[in-house]
Amino acid sequence: MLIIRRYEKGESFVKKSLAGVTDMTSGNPYKLIFAFSIPLLIGNVFQQLYNMVDSIVVGNFVGEKALAAVGTGFPIIFMLSSLFMGLGIGATIMISQFYGAKDIDSVENTINTIYSAMMIGTIPLTIIGIVLGGPLLQLMKVPDDGTLAMAKVYLIVVFVGMIGNLGFNINSGILQGLGDSRTSLLFLLIATIINIILDLLFTVAFGWGVFGVAFATIIAQFCSWIFGIWFINKNFSFIHIQVFKFKFDPALFKKAMKLGIPSGIQQALFSIGIMVMQALVNSYGSAFMAGFNGANKIDTFAFMPIQSFSTAVTTYVGQNVGAARIDRVKTGTRSGLVLSIGSSIVISAAIYPLSALFMRMFNQNPEVIGGGVAYLHGVLPFYALLALLFTLNAVLRGAGEMTIPMVSTFVSLWFARVPVAYLIAQHWGKEYIYLSYAVGWFFGAVITVTYYKMGRWKNKSVVHSGIESENAMI
Repeated sequence: MLIIRRYEKGESFVKKSLAGVTDMTSGNPYKLIFAFSIPLLIGNVFQQLYNMVDSIVVGNFVGEKALAAVGTGFPIIFMLSSLFMGLGIGATIMISQFYGAKDIDSVENTINTIYSAMMIGTIPLTIIGIVLGGPLLQLMKVPDDGTLAMAKVYLIVVFVGMIGNLGFNINSGILQGLGDSRTSLLFLLIATIINIILDLLFTVAFGWGVFGVAFATIIAQFCSWIFGIWFINKNFSFIHIQVFKFKFDPALFKKAMKLGIPSGIQQALFSIGIMVMQALVNSYGSAFMAGFNGANKIDTFAFMPIQSFSTAVTTYVGQNVGAARIDRVKTGTRSGLVLSIGSSIVISAAIYPLSALFMRMFNQNPEVIGGGVAYLHGVLPFYALLALLFTLNAVLRGAGEMTIPMVSTFVSLWFARVPVAYLIAQHWGKEYIYLSYAVGWFFGAVITVTYYKMGRWKNKSVVHSGIESENAMI
């Protein structure tokens, strides 16, 4: 059990220092989760616009091969940076639980420790990404018709500027753990505006192609990261981020690793699975590949409400677990499920009939459009199942249970989606491979729902040895 020292200078100082953040240990769960989710949803829209601009610019001004190149590198970037992203998720959960327990000292120490780990770890990550990017693209069967060369350029530039991406996400995770989902929106807005302007300047005006898109991306992320550090230090009196002054707490780092490694492994396995799926898609040529990448951007828009509500649920559960309020965790879970599943049904029904129209934003080639429509029509009808899976996994993570979400993702992807996709491709054709997504979501949901019903996640708290025993003493 981790023994914590609660803040002793009075509740008034805590409230003053944490102005602008949300205490989710009291109040209506529906209102809290919804209100917390709205800035996240808007932020996710900006994040996707940020990514879509890259695809729209290269797809229309450079060509379908460039569109394919920009999209195919994402799983590699995600896979190689997954350990750091997992560490950030672990820190977010710790921050939310420490804040729920009003242990401000541990909040600050956790932030300093994670930042120190990020600054040290960015260097080997950049080197590994540059060295392994090309070979991984070849393993993914990226066509050597110009697409492969452009994808290599994109990866190298993005990995050189990876520190901006990691720093931006760490800043967002810090604020979300505290219950502040609004400030990250400002960071995203800055990055999006800079990215759009530089995309058009570098690609359309200067003619730099894929290099211009990648260069615009890392400049925008770096500017947003630096602004985020300044903003957090200025507006949160108990946080003092000093990039080059390392403050490292081994015990807290071990806690963050314990929480973050399963999430990092989960994201790495997910990325590898996507790479295997991408290899299948790539085997059908650049046009089908471009259709997949364009539709993936639309799919991400449809997924945003699920993602936003799930992030809100993780923070909500984390704070209430920290406060030993298991009764509020259960009501919050129900609220999150209603909001997430309900929104997924509405949005899927709205996008489905307009799939071809949306695909024309990226490219006018009928083969590209057809490949994208096949993707969207294969996944959108089953989004409620995805909402169930993500929301309950968010509950488990907020409580400190990281292993089961990793297991459910592994089974969903490797024992269901990937093999089923290849079987479908062999027997029914490429247009139906995306039905494998629903098969994977189903098996993942079975694991997560079963574990949630068992209730063992209640004893995974970082702050308390067991929520049930804490409740018994209240």
